[in-house]
Amino acid sequence: MRVFRRYTFLMLRALAACLFLALSAAAFAQSQDEAVLLIAHPAFRDLEYRQTVLIAAPVPSGGHVGVILNRPTRRSLGSLFPDHEPSKKVAEPVYYGGPFSRGALVALVKADHAPGAGSVLLMKNLYLAFRANTIDEVIENTPNEARYFVGYVGWRPGELRTEIDRGLWSVHNADVGTIFRKDTEGLWEELLQSTRRIRAAAPRAEPAG
Repeated sequence: MRVFRRYTFLMLRALAACLFLALSAAAFAQSQDEAVLLIAHPAFRDLEYRQTVLIAAPVPSGGHVGVILNRPTRRSLGSLFPDHEPSKKVAEPVYYGGPFSRGALVALVKADHAPGAGSVLLMKNLYLAFRANTIDEVIENTPNEARYFVGYVGWRPGELRTEIDRGLWSVHNADVGTIFRKDTEGLWEELLQSTRRIRAAAPRAEPAG
């Protein structure tokens, strides 16, 4: 009987894990037209993504693009561009956005219209700007209506869905308040706890009578 109970417990735990992954995949499928938040699984040991929270959104090519939200650096924009006076107006530090083109600057921009060429609409009133002259205009006109990153993250068509199906990421709805949260320390832990609450609240199979 004890062996049977342990087997039942393990089966229920496996079913709960599968259900949680299915919920994450369903949430991702429902959100294909706009940005989502990705929370790295605790077992994700890749140093680039360990304990990270990302924003990711689809692009016309069929892939996805995004940035890491909780990796602030110790550098200011003014220190990176000391000869560019408008950069000194940016109050927040520059963030590490990801391993793609890590020498390039990209910007998450809050705006009700595209800030310029080379911008990707992530969700309503939020763009990811890649082109240098567009980012310059943002810095010069609305420097603190954006967050600046070195590097970004990209996925080929189908690649992100595969990673979610493997359990590397859990998926949350994106909101501007979380995306532009000033203190990102503890953000991963908080969102991870939220995913665990969602998992705990998922319907469980009843043991056979």
